[in-house]
Amino acid sequence: MAEQREQLGGGGDEQEMVAVEMPVVMRQDSLFRDASRAGGHGHHGMQQPGMEHWGKTLRLAFQCVGVLYGDIGTSPLYVYSSTFTSGTGGVGHTDDLLGVLSLIIYSFILFTMVKYVYIALRANDDGDGGTFALYSLISRHAKVSLVPNQQAEDELRVVGEEEDPKRSLSRRRRGLATLQLASPAAMRAQRVKELLETSKPVRVSLFLLTILATAMVISDACLTPAISVLSAVGGLKEKAPHLTTDQIVWMTVAILIGLFAVQRFGTDKVGYIFAPIIILWLLLIGAVGVYNLLKHDISVLRAFNPKYIYDYFHRNNKSAWVSLGGVLLCFTGTEALFADLGYFSIRSIQLSFAFFLVPSVLLCYAGQAAFLRKYPEEVANTFYRSTPEILFWPTFVLAILASIIGSQAMISCAFATISHSQALGCFPRVKILHTSKQYQGQLYIPEVNLFLAFAACVVTVAFKTTVVIGEAHGICVVLVMLITTLLLTVVMLLVWKVNLVWVAVFFSVFAASESVYLSSVLYKFLHGGYIPVVISAALMAVMTVWHYVHVKRYEYELERAVSPDRVVEILDGAGDRLRRVPGVGLFYTELVQGIPPVFPHLIDKIPSIHAVLLFVSVKHLPVPHVDVSERFLFRQVGACSDREHRMYRCVARYGYRDPLEEARDFVASLVERLQYYIRDVNLYGVAVDVDARVSYPSSRCDSMAATSTRRASNHNVILFSASASYSESLALARARSTSSGATGRMNMNMPSSGSYTERQLLGRSIYAEEMMTPAESFSELSGRHPLAAAAAMGSVNSCQQLFQAAKMSLEEMAKIQEEQRFIEREMEKGVVYIMGESEVVARPHSSLLKKIIVNYAYAFLRKNCRQGEKMLAIPRSQLLKVGMSYEI
Repeated sequence: MAEQREQLGGGGDEQEMVAVEMPVVMRQDSLFRDASRAGGHGHHGMQQPGMEHWGKTLRLAFQCVGVLYGDIGTSPLYVYSSTFTSGTGGVGHTDDLLGVLSLIIYSFILFTMVKYVYIALRANDDGDGGTFALYSLISRHAKVSLVPNQQAEDELRVVGEEEDPKRSLSRRRRGLATLQLASPAAMRAQRVKELLETSKPVRVSLFLLTILATAMVISDACLTPAISVLSAVGGLKEKAPHLTTDQIVWMTVAILIGLFAVQRFGTDKVGYIFAPIIILWLLLIGAVGVYNLLKHDISVLRAFNPKYIYDYFHRNNKSAWVSLGGVLLCFTGTEALFADLGYFSIRSIQLSFAFFLVPSVLLCYAGQAAFLRKYPEEVANTFYRSTPEILFWPTFVLAILASIIGSQAMISCAFATISHSQALGCFPRVKILHTSKQYQGQLYIPEVNLFLAFAACVVTVAFKTTVVIGEAHGICVVLVMLITTLLLTVVMLLVWKVNLVWVAVFFSVFAASESVYLSSVLYKFLHGGYIPVVISAALMAVMTVWHYVHVKRYEYELERAVSPDRVVEILDGAGDRLRRVPGVGLFYTELVQGIPPVFPHLIDKIPSIHAVLLFVSVKHLPVPHVDVSERFLFRQVGACSDREHRMYRCVARYGYRDPLEEARDFVASLVERLQYYIRDVNLYGVAVDVDARVSYPSSRCDSMAATSTRRASNHNVILFSASASYSESLALARARSTSSGATGRMNMNMPSSGSYTERQLLGRSIYAEEMMTPAESFSELSGRHPLAAAAAMGSVNSCQQLFQAAKMSLEEMAKIQEEQRFIEREMEKGVVYIMGESEVVARPHSSLLKKIIVNYAYAFLRKNCRQGEKMLAIPRSQLLKVGMSYEI
């Protein structure tokens, strides 16, 4: 405290600030918490160890058995037949079975257990997994996004420029010392960050890799149902040899249609229904595996010795390499473990994986190897031939059900991946339904579900055998795994700051082994491997076109954004032509840095304006969730004292897992936060100057913070972009009575704000949450005696000094209340939603390729995808569309 003394009054007498000084309390933006540590709001995908209730963990573990492990659990239906049919043309030597079993064991352990369960699951984005979640995680630590809509509030940096030189020098010295003491890993992370941010080819490559993985995941969701169900139904020929291939195929198609039809009920219900079946399936195949080991050849357990892998390759050479395309089918579905993490939790996945999946699947593979050692000629139908006769029908029924369920993992994975990509502007707008009120990560996308069902049926009817579909399936699996390895390497360098030796070990082991598998499946590209490539190429073209035009359109609006002063000039210039319309108008725009150019176009064609007008931008941040108290950022257009033009800009921030509210609920929440903003901005406005004001988390300036800082610099004002949320303000009030030692514990690398009295006396801005809590409204304070009001806020003397310094009066409070009532009255008169619908066309002198992309491909996608008002659930009776052509 001694360091925070000031010279007060005349005569040079030194007086300690103890009477009026409050302990320094660092503010934490809830969005900063989301970006810096785990813990979602109502999101169960990631929880702190020890915090997750065991009952909930066991319930999620039960569900994830049904949703995640069907694909991996049904791989024994076709792994051996695919390996020896496509590789060596049959079992040439009985010891080849030991080599393949050893490959299966160590591939399963290396990729499924080590890479995904113990490494990749920890690289989640606040409980969300998958390649797009990795991309989001990277984009929070480096500016890799291609859309130029970053704001200061998203980065939570100090935006003030003018500050005390002594403090600035001290901070620079501390920064220099920190740089000198920085670890090599931290400096390496900084270099990686600079490379990602400064090199556009690197950022574009990172984006293309991400959407390639996304396209492959969607392709895999088409192939997995086809191969799983077809292989299970094919077992019926054991008891009904008269069935033809076409009959088997059409039976498979009927089952696939039923599978996709039940997706609308949601993963929560599907998981509870499917989990008991998969548990029975895993117990059954594990028991059959033990039976085959004991009956035929228990010595196959020697395959845990990896030397049999070397012997297998030495003996078969090229055929062994080609057979890797069948071996990799043993770990299909591992990407779903990661991508579907948002549906479950890390602990639940690890628990169910260790106690259900691993023992059952490995025992099944070992039992089949033991059977084939005795009957190698039965390799084409190993699974059903190795099953005891008495268990055939129960096994067949469970195999059908398990293969159906196995497709659920990739379907859920496709839904989650598309949801992520759409939120980040990389996929056309589709309807996303949240099927569980308790778990926000459980989704259903009708349009995508229909596409997957159609594609799966077409693949089944066209190719009819699991061998061709399996070769196509393998390309999807290994490409997604290789891209995940690349993104995980970036995360290790940039986010985790892992020792370079461990990063090199991780990358060399997994990239090298996955490249070998990739070379094997590409060898048979023309035999079926082209299927996912064609599907993925079409999906990548769609996503690339959509994102390219989205970025260009945003840049066009940003270059032609109208300044707030210019908006006021336009309205004033309209004069008597401008008609005042009662009610509230919400003008939706994607632009977050200014007023869109379509607004002057509207005023020119239809010279009318609502009594209260808000420019609303719905922005998705690269975090899973944004706290409700941090959702809205406001900025007033025009002077605070201007009662003629009540215009505001608002940015509504969402995470990519946050559902959009219905229009009525959205407006109610927005107006509530606007009321707080009106209170806060007037409170700040009288502190020093009308233009030198800072707003609350719901009213913090967005990228126009630089403008406020420039104006504030004339008054020696420092603005901070991080502030406490409403839900934290009570905690801040309590913290004032604690010791200043809490500052060190809560330090988030933000400059010390000092006590509010000290800052005010220095001519700096103060925070409303330091003067009163949200529960203490102006009406409550104005109804009290001034001394009683001061006592409710803390020390009487300090509050009197504060109110005197701020020149706050009850009359001004009444004006603020009247402004709030005006907003309420206009709300009651009605709300109109104004959508800026821009027609995007290529410039006349653009290249032919660009004209095709913009004028035809993008126009077709936009015409056939969901419109903005449907995505925002806007009532058609309250909708007004304003059109304008953009030449990009």
